[in-house]
Amino acid sequence: MTFVWGAVLAAGVLLVVSPWVWPAGTAPRTPAPAGRVERLLEAAGMSRVPPFGVIAAAVASAGLCAALAWLLTQVGALAVVAAAVGALAPFAWLRSRRSRLVRTRRTLWPDLCDLLIASVRAGMSLPDAVAGLADSAPAPLRPPFAAFARDISASGHFDSSAARLKTALADPVGDRIIETLRMARQVGGTELTTVLRALAASVRADAALRAEVESRQSWIRGAAVLGVTAPWVILALLAMRPEGARAYSSAEGVALILAGAAVSFVAYRIMLRIGRLPEPRRWFG
Repeated sequence: MTFVWGAVLAAGVLLVVSPWVWPAGTAPRTPAPAGRVERLLEAAGMSRVPPFGVIAAAVASAGLCAALAWLLTQVGALAVVAAAVGALAPFAWLRSRRSRLVRTRRTLWPDLCDLLIASVRAGMSLPDAVAGLADSAPAPLRPPFAAFARDISASGHFDSSAARLKTALADPVGDRIIETLRMARQVGGTELTTVLRALAASVRADAALRAEVESRQSWIRGAAVLGVTAPWVILALLAMRPEGARAYSSAEGVALILAGAAVSFVAYRIMLRIGRLPEPRRWFG
């Protein structure tokens, strides 16, 4: 009996001192949600570029544009405006690249669905069918699927490989296709080919409608760019003359330049918003 009570006492003392003797390891943290720069890089197809690289490029571009404006005009306000434009240039380029990728991929998703339907009908498993797209998919979509093929051959886990594929594609339609495949993989489904066929028809109709509307509204973007850049080109030409540089270096000239920059920015954003079509959101991203 004494031995039992001694064992119980020892266990109690061990439990009391265990937090200091064997401290608990750091609990696994849930990954922080991706920031705006990270999401922009993913959507532009540059998910491997760190966000710090974009910030560094923005700072370098701002310094270069400011120095060039100062050397040409000797007007401090114009150098500040040029620095702001240079800082926004990398982000504008990424958004433009994202838009081009979305427009290009929008016409390729129906063909991808047709390839998946053909592979499933041929009796291939879902992992093999998706990995086979590394060779049979349209060229712009092959690199993410090639990475998926390498990933699943190394891990053998379809869900995690599909999640990484979804991150690499960074497209709303791609999210829907991958989530459909994951659901079919987990619970099984005899209607997979029917769902993929309906999705392909929907995406094909949406792409045709968007192409027609964008072709008719392209003049809005052209008018916005022309309306913003033309006055600043004239201002730069005037500021390159000595009397123009003295005028725009005064307090009234600085106020005029800064007010004009604010008005140009607001007007450009309004024009773009008027001519912009709503894009589908990544509900499964």
